[in-house]
Amino acid sequence: MHVGYRILILGASYGSLFATKLLLAAHTVKLVCPAAAADLINEEGTRVNLPVKGWNGGLLEIDSRTLPGKLSADVPGAVDPDAYDLVVLAMQDPQYSSPDLRKLLAAVAAARVPCLSIMNMPPLPYLARISGIKIEPCRASYTDASVWDELDPSLITHCSADPQASHVVDRPTNVIQVRLPTNFRAARFASETHTEMLRRLAADIEMARFDTTAGRIELPVKLRVHDSIFVPLSKWPMLIAGNYRCITRDGMRTIDATVYTDLAASQSVYEWVLGLCRLLGAERNDFVPFERYAAAAAALTVPSSAARALFGGAAHIERVDRLVQSLAAQKGTRLEALDDVVALVDAHLETNRNAGGLT
Repeated sequence: MHVGYRILILGASYGSLFATKLLLAAHTVKLVCPAAAADLINEEGTRVNLPVKGWNGGLLEIDSRTLPGKLSADVPGAVDPDAYDLVVLAMQDPQYSSPDLRKLLAAVAAARVPCLSIMNMPPLPYLARISGIKIEPCRASYTDASVWDELDPSLITHCSADPQASHVVDRPTNVIQVRLPTNFRAARFASETHTEMLRRLAADIEMARFDTTAGRIELPVKLRVHDSIFVPLSKWPMLIAGNYRCITRDGMRTIDATVYTDLAASQSVYEWVLGLCRLLGAERNDFVPFERYAAAAAALTVPSSAARALFGGAAHIERVDRLVQSLAAQKGTRLEALDDVVALVDAHLETNRNAGGLT
């Protein structure tokens, strides 16, 4: 059996889900987060509530302190990337613009540690791995594209962040609940050596079992590694058809309501984004059929994180909507419904920035 890996995860919210799977497989994980969150995690660990088929009550709470792997947390300035085998990018794009995280990303680049993104927004260097994409027009879609400039595209891969999770209301920040326990679907690295590390992690997660009073059980949410560089883009049709269309002029709506209020319109948007990805070089079997997405969306009874952030007053959010629009322009195509979404998000962000005294 190979020795466990040391994995640095930037982001303790969504990152704690991925961390839990790694800890169950006996790997060592360091979460990077603000000081208060790091102190809480170091004292009490994390809690991930997973829906498990057949489990009484549906949700099973996983306490990181009971898992075979070792978990710790620290602030960005206290971390040495040289000490890790893999860096997982689990924060949203705007967060990397802060001075401490910008400095940490630069240190990761200098250490040449391979990075796996589980963001909705693909890191800019990942797009550089896709033949035919012009990077310069994409830069405006990022909060600050310069934070990504030092990272080597050959050391970056991306994962379709299909599992859905969020903090639990009225519980501490080290507790999250998974609403949709689907799999992380990662593209291979450029290097076979780094890809083999991903495959080993995937195999370890697959074999791991969790001890309960009813015996050892298999937990959902696995890591799948694909040869196609386009598989992680499979989240884009979902984001544009569902997540960003949660945003309306007057407020936000849940993902299930967004998709099902006009199912034909949702399918039309979904298929258009899928078609754009095929123009970029993807195969249709790299993507989830709309029917499967729609079935999963029925369980997503909260607004998307983008909508919640926007109507919570955020000055910046991840702009997958703008990125997809930019890539469509490179291919000489456009979708009016997407243009409307981009304009609406732009307007809400301008309102938030004006309210906060930002330019």
